[in-house]
Amino acid sequence: MKSRPKVGAVGELAILTEAKHAVEFAGNGMPAVVSTPSLVGFLERTARETIAEFLDADERSVGIEIDLKHLAPTPIGQTIHCTARIISVEDRQVLFQIEARDQHEVIVRGVHKRAVIRTESFSRRVKEKGG
Repeated sequence: MKSRPKVGAVGELAILTEAKHAVEFAGNGMPAVVSTPSLVGFLERTARETIAEFLDADERSVGIEIDLKHLAPTPIGQTIHCTARIISVEDRQVLFQIEARDQHEVIVRGVHKRAVIRTESFSRRVKEKGG
């Protein structure tokens, strides 16, 4: 790492939701709302971008743990505002407090851990598995 990520650093991302972010079972009386897997992806991206400036050119971060509560539905077409705040750094692992809001309320809250990896060794490991 170029420098150690700083506890308290915050990243934010705003995402306009689209039909591809909806639950698979929308229709027949079920409204099109943003799915939990889509929210996980938004929050991981927010955390990844939060620490990107601290990484060397041959490093990336990968998600290794997530614990969240999906608190409220959000209709497709609304913008979701995601926040990732660094709450601890241990060696090559960074823990974030994560949250997402729509225009009305907090919709997701939790914690997320990312590991900093070297792309060459990570790629080698994937290749050994047949990828």
